[in-house]
Amino acid sequence: MSQSEFYFNPFDPDFRANPYPHFPPLLDGPPRQLNLMMPTTLIARYDDVVAVLHDHDGFTVRRPEIPGRQRIDPFGGAPTILTADPPIHSRLRKLVSKAFTPRRVRELEPRVREITADLLSQANNSSEIEAMAALANPLPVIVIAEMLGVSAGDHAQFKQWSNDLISSFGQESITSGPSAAGIAARNALRGYLAEAIKQRSANPAEDLISALVTARDESDALSEDELLAFVVLLLLAGNETTTNLIGNGLLALCRHPEQQQRLRANRDLIPSAIEEMLRFDPPVQMTLRVPTAATNVSGTDIPAGSLCFILLAAANRDPEHFPQPENFDVARDPNEHVAFGEGIHFCLGAPLARLEGAIAMELMLEKFPRLQLANPQAKLEYRGSMALRGLSELRISGR
Repeated sequence: MSQSEFYFNPFDPDFRANPYPHFPPLLDGPPRQLNLMMPTTLIARYDDVVAVLHDHDGFTVRRPEIPGRQRIDPFGGAPTILTADPPIHSRLRKLVSKAFTPRRVRELEPRVREITADLLSQANNSSEIEAMAALANPLPVIVIAEMLGVSAGDHAQFKQWSNDLISSFGQESITSGPSAAGIAARNALRGYLAEAIKQRSANPAEDLISALVTARDESDALSEDELLAFVVLLLLAGNETTTNLIGNGLLALCRHPEQQQRLRANRDLIPSAIEEMLRFDPPVQMTLRVPTAATNVSGTDIPAGSLCFILLAAANRDPEHFPQPENFDVARDPNEHVAFGEGIHFCLGAPLARLEGAIAMELMLEKFPRLQLANPQAKLEYRGSMALRGLSELRISGR
């Protein structure tokens, strides 16, 4: 593929399995344009991505209606910190950010470590582990479910609803529309959480849902619909992305044994290794913005109301910002990746995701003297929507 050619089709399974070879042409010039459901501009270079994400006046997060395309809305039409612009975004984020301060996340560390150790103990002394089912899938959903106050017996159901919803986002198309499983998961999840909110309103407990109910009742800061939408968002964003971080990170360690050995020799590198995992193979590959008026980004004219795909994964491989970007380096410094976004929509749960990822890597390295793919020749399958990158299965041999 020459530098003048590019291929971008996030609906293509082969592209989603390995999008990275297709990024260099996009990084070699101004933003490219194509028709993908509607006129679409691909913002790939690091400086352009950062500039657009910081320009919340010029680029809205509100998505345009795509003619003929049906979409599942798990939030019931209510605004969330992910889907609203200021001033609504500012009000919502101020209210909910207290649950994710660095101090609050540090307080969660002993429990996250306990959950991780318990999950890995269930693998017994087996020399092989299916890392997604054993660790990457359950850990984040248990943590966020406990924060919300969800019964332990419902954790697996929560994860299934989340998986079905995320998968349905990837399956939606102009012709097929939302999947029946996705619609059923949306309805079941919203019904379950609406009942939980009702119960906490009558009998508050020491959990996040109760805290949000109290805040709503005291200051009317959250409407009933906004409260339900935020709790749904917490479940989806709070576990899918961290699941992908753990899975993609373990895969990187398996494929780069020399970097795995560096990490084993110096566990102080785990925090920087997590940042490199986020840069090298980010859980969120792209996000969307829509220009509020006709604009120009680095020489490319972009019409008002059109789609802009902000390619976080491409920006993280920009050679103008990251020396030897194709190399996986657990000690990379500096490493100002954009895996968590930028600007006012920077990921609220980033401290918690980093904590869970770091503990997962630390305990996996402790439990297994070596991490390698159980079957290096097997084709890896990726699931989820076109914006998310996560493995369906990751079989690791630990001996």
